[in-house]
This record gives sequence, C-alpha cells and structure tokens, in this order.
Amino acid sequence: MTMNRIRHDGPLIVGAGLAGLSAALEAAKAGAKVLVVTPEPLLNACSSAWAQGGMAAALTPQDSPRLHAQDTQAAGAGLVEVEATRVLTQHGRETVEWLAALGAPFDRDDQGGFAVSLEAAHAVPRVARVGGDGAGRAILTAVVAAVRAEKAIAVWDDARLKALARDADGRVVGAVIARGPDVKPTLVTATAVVLATGGAGGLFAATTTPAALKGEGLALAAMAGAEILDPEFVQFHPTALDVGVDPAPLATEALRGEGARLIDGEGSFLLGAEDDADLKPRDVVARAVHAARASGRGAYLDARTAVGEAFPHEFPAVFAACMRAGLDPRLSPMPVMAACHYHMGGIAADADGRTTLPGLYAVGECAATGVHGANRLASNSLLEAATFGRRAGRAVAGERGGDKPQPTPDLPDLPEPAMGELRAAMTAHCGVVRDAQGLTALLALIDRLEARHGPAAALLAARLIAQAALDRRESRGGHYRSDYPQTAARAEHTRVRLVRPAELEAAE
Repeated sequence: MTMNRIRHDGPLIVGAGLAGLSAALEAAKAGAKVLVVTPEPLLNACSSAWAQGGMAAALTPQDSPRLHAQDTQAAGAGLVEVEATRVLTQHGRETVEWLAALGAPFDRDDQGGFAVSLEAAHAVPRVARVGGDGAGRAILTAVVAAVRAEKAIAVWDDARLKALARDADGRVVGAVIARGPDVKPTLVTATAVVLATGGAGGLFAATTTPAALKGEGLALAAMAGAEILDPEFVQFHPTALDVGVDPAPLATEALRGEGARLIDGEGSFLLGAEDDADLKPRDVVARAVHAARASGRGAYLDARTAVGEAFPHEFPAVFAACMRAGLDPRLSPMPVMAACHYHMGGIAADADGRTTLPGLYAVGECAATGVHGANRLASNSLLEAATFGRRAGRAVAGERGGDKPQPTPDLPDLPEPAMGELRAAMTAHCGVVRDAQGLTALLALIDRLEARHGPAAALLAARLIAQAALDRRESRGGHYRSDYPQTAARAEHTRVRLVRPAELEAAE
C-alpha cells in the first residue's frame, strides 16, 4: 500500500490514557522528543478518564507496601508476579504524590494527608479518591495539562494504530498510523514504540469501557511476534447499570463500601445478609449477579438507606447516569448487570514496560506485567498505569532505534454489523460464566467472520481471549468454567506466541 513516511527521532507512544501520558512526561523529562498518537481528543475514549474508585496505595500509618502486595497477591489467585508487584506497591505513595504535584486534586483529611476509602479485598482503607467518584477524570485532567505544557511532546489526536513496523532483525522500529478518513496512512519510524492502547471491553456487548477499545494493540503486538500473557483473564464488574446505554455506566464498588446492598426483584439479598456479604471479590459478586439475572430474579443495587439523600454530592457521576436514564437512586434500587470492565491479560511486559520484542514497550491495560494475576485488586489499575507508565518513559528515553522497516501487512477493519455479532457472542460465550460448548461456538463465529471480512485486529484479539479460555480447563480468578468449576492445584500462566500466519505472509 502507498503511504507517507516520516521519521521521528524519539519514542512513539500509542495511546493517551494515564499510562501513555505518564510515559510521555517522563520520557520528555529524560530529554527525549516524544510523539503521542491517539484516535480521539485527549480525555476522550480512554478508560482512565472513566475510572471512579481511585488509586490504591499505602498512604496511612496502618498500611504498608508489603500489606498492599499481600492483598494484591491474594486477589490474583496464584498468578501474581511477586517482583513486579513489589515494585508497584513500593512506589505507591511516590506515584500519588507525583500526580498531586501535577495538580490532581486528591481528597484530603483534616491533617492534610490523603483521604482513603475501603474497597473489596483490601485489608485496610487505601484508595485515594477525588470528589467521591470522579478520580480518573480529575487525575487525567492534571496529567493532560502537564502534557500540553511540555514542548518536547507532540500529540496527534486523530490517529489510529494500523500495524507495527519491524526491521530485518525483528526489532520494532515504528508504526503505521492512519489519520482522518481520506489521508494516506503514515509510516512513522521511531527509536521505540510504547503501546498504551487500553483494554478490550469493546469486544463485549456488555461493557463499562469505551466501546472503541477492541484489543487492537494487543492483536497487532501478537501479530508482530510479541508474547501474550494470560489473555483469558477478563474482569467483569458486578454492578454496571443496566439502563439500555452502551457502554454501560458504572456503579462504583465504593457504593457497596458505603453499605449499599445487592438484592433481587423480590428484595432478597443476592449474597447473604451479613454486613460485608456484598464485598466479596469481584468475580464472586459478578457470578451472583449473573445467576440472579439468568434465573429471571433480576439484580439490583439498593443504596436507598446506605446513601439516600447524600447521593448527588457523594456519588455525582453515578447519580447523573441514573437520572439521565430516568431512575432516581434515592428512591429506587438500580438495575445492575455484570459487564466487561478490565483485561488482566495482555502483552507480556516487565515493570519497565519492556515486552519480548526489542523496541516494543507496553504499559497500562494492554500490558500484562503479572501484577493483576487472575483477578485485579480494585483500584490497582490507575496505580499501575501511572507507576509503570513513568518507568517505561524513563527506559524508552534511552532507546536508539534500529534499521529500516520491512513492509507491513494492511489489515482490514471489521464492519459495524460484524462487530455487533462478535460483541454479542463474546458476552454470551466468553463472559462471566464459560463452557467448552459456548467457547467452541464463539471460535467458529470468529472463523466465519474472518473468512468473510479478512484478518481484522479485533477478531484476532477476540480469538486470543476465547482460545485461551477454552484451553484453560479450570476456574481461577476472573475466569470461570461451569464445566470445570474446580481450581487446579498448580497455578500456570498462559503464554501465547503466534507463528506468522500464512495469510499475513501472503499480504506482504
């Protein structure tokens, strides 16, 4: 295919959520010239801006990085990588203070320290918050302002990643970027590429993430030969508002922290009457919500007593989403469903973002550093994005680039109707509860769509998740197989490396 070519003498960062922009700021500070490319204007279509809970970190005298690491490991069901987790939790306070210094308006206590709240599976309150449920947007707004003020960072905000470019030795030396509908794609060569392309929620019909996030960064990295780690582990948030909106608005877990209860249509508790019954790990709560809906009893989050009149100022984002849907959460329980929320798996990367491919880094949700294992601990995602994003920025600033790029395959996009079919099938067969029959049917659908529309990146991302889910014959963390409900005695990672498929060779 014909394309424009430009040479950028520095790192190319794909994605402008918290991970990508943290990397950009640190790389610039280390003296690099940075180019950030993202499909939407800054603050749009990225999960960081939608995050409600906050940022987990050991910020109080009764907490410690070691305790935070223990909670993270317990949640991750045997697959958490100890070293990466140690790095993450030890830098918790430093990361929160860095963001606060950039202007992130964290809630403070009377002594001026960080106000922290409790979320499920944390031993102590440790989630730093902003304005009740607006943490992500407020934090990212401060980071965006810093990026705009930094002369060494250029941003293209109408730019989509189409392929990764490699030299003859297999080193990643740039990327093919599509800008606008009618402009020829541009091959941008760079000293290294940092993928910060977010999660894969857009592959599911029921999702709390921007629908544009279809795991394409993951797929293109796999296609270039990078190792993919644990792609089957997807976290489903148990309390997405079921009000007919796509993506589904989130009812933050902090509501249950404040005492809101999950009930069915008859008003019976879904998980039991104990005060903390609804604060079990997300996968347990999600299955209870899924079962209540599947049996026709319905699932609702009742905050009438726990929050009541305080709703508009305690949880303004959730309140606004309810009111927009014609529902007043002060007066009636909120209908909820389990929806795709976070991808634990992704491109295998270390705590500095290095992948198995030279010249390629991955940070944030598209990466799998092993800190989330089989099930992410609440509010560890913003911490990971900023902490490992910064580390990757410092590491990538020292990269010097490789040889000239080889030709790259031109992958088709999946048309909307086909995307709709894929999303419905992913939610039906690769959702909260999975079995061999459903996953086999899903993979057959992916085959049919690929035969009809070609090897679209979204199809490869879906295939990676579905195939690994079929191959993992046990239940662990966010992955639950109704035909294999037991957890195996030994926890083993899934590691996938694609052999170059024949049709890609042909496309070149």
